[in-house]
Order: sequence, then C-alpha cells, then structure tokens
Amino acid sequence: MVDLSHNDFTGLLPIEFFQNLKALKEEVGYDSEYFSYSVDLTIKGLKLEFTKTVHMPIFTCIDLSDNGFHGEIPKVVGELRLLLAPNLSHNSLTGPIPPSFGNLAALESLDLSFNKQSGRIPSQLTNLTFLEVLRFWNNNLVGPIPQGKQFDTFENDSYRGHLGLCGFPLSKECSNDERSQKAQDEEDNGNGIAFIWKVAMMGYGCGMVLGISIAYIVITTGRPRWLVRKIERDLQNKVSSWFGKKRK
Repeated sequence: MVDLSHNDFTGLLPIEFFQNLKALKEEVGYDSEYFSYSVDLTIKGLKLEFTKTVHMPIFTCIDLSDNGFHGEIPKVVGELRLLLAPNLSHNSLTGPIPPSFGNLAALESLDLSFNKQSGRIPSQLTNLTFLEVLRFWNNNLVGPIPQGKQFDTFENDSYRGHLGLCGFPLSKECSNDERSQKAQDEEDNGNGIAFIWKVAMMGYGCGMVLGISIAYIVITTGRPRWLVRKIERDLQNKVSSWFGKKRK
C-alpha cells in the first residue's frame, strides 16, 4: 500500500511514479505469485545489478488524497491492471476521467471525489466487473451515466453533487440530445473499429491479387527472366557496394 495522503504535495501527478509500479502491470500476470525486479547500483565506478524476487502484494492501494495535485490524471494509470483501490479524492484534478481506467480489471474501489473533473463518465468503466465502491462526489461531470454490469448496482450517493449527470439511478432523466450524443459516441467507436478492419482486409485483398498474378506469370511463362535478371543485378550491386565499403 502506498499512502501519501494528507500532505502538502502540489503540481501534476508524476507520470514516472505510475510507470515504475511494474508489479501492478499486466505483464506480471494474475497467475504469478511472485514478482522479480532488478536495481542498478554504481559503486566507485563499478555498475552492479541486484535482482530480487518478492511475493505479490495481497492488497494494492494507492492513496494520494487530500493533497494539492492538479492537472489531468495520467493515462498510464490505466496500465496498472492489478490495482485494487486508487484514492485521488480531495485534490484539484481537472479534465476527463481517462477511458483507460476501463483496463483496471482488478479494480474494487474508485474514489475521485472532490476534484474538478469534467466531461462524461467513460462507458469503458462498465468493464470493471469487480468494482464495488464508486465515489465521484462533487466534480463537474455531465451527461448520461453508463448502464450495465456493476453500474446497475450503484446508488445515487455515488454521484452526489452533480447537477449535470442524468439517467439511472438518478431521478433526472436524460434529454433526447443527451441520449443522441451517447448513441453517436458508441456508433463512432464502432465505426472506428470497422474502419480498421476494412483497411486491413483491403491490404490483405491487394496482397492476394498481386500474389496470384505473379504466380500466374510464373506458371504460364516458365519464369519471368526479366524479373530474375533484375533481382540478380540488384543483389550484385549491393554486394559490390558492401565490399567497397569494407576495403575503405
């Protein structure tokens, strides 16, 4: 557990701090009970590397509450897949909640209350199937509350102090514009994935056409002599150039 709460720390949340929490990242794996790390130490000009194997932590919590941190939450926090309970409440954090939080597969508690965060609650947070405690109190969040999975279990108290939020479990219903915007966001996300697949399939198709065409030429003509001669000339030039450099 890392507890730096109730201090006078100010400034941006240090990205390097989260990047160095390697034991909480995905590559460790859920099935591994031990984590190995190395430390480089230089003594009198001699560089030594020490390796240590430690047992994986049973409970992993980062408490940075009640400080003066400001700025946006680094996206790299979303790489800490073994993180169970981050507490960033009572700071002056701004900007949107990172969608990368949806990658925190082991997350059980998320407290971002009493900050200045804005925008919509990312729909990716519905992927957090172990999430039991959610506190977004007193921020500047707006729009529809995501629905499904754990979000269907949270009560009004999770979102108190937000006049801009709407939808279950709040009594305030979302307007047609807010519903349309939510649907558009989901459609845009789907279209982006579909576009990537289309590009990949187009490249695959072009490669197949080119390969079939070359195979046809080889079969019908015996072998494309002009292509063989060109490859031989290119190889000869590259070899000659390489030996020329070696002589120099």
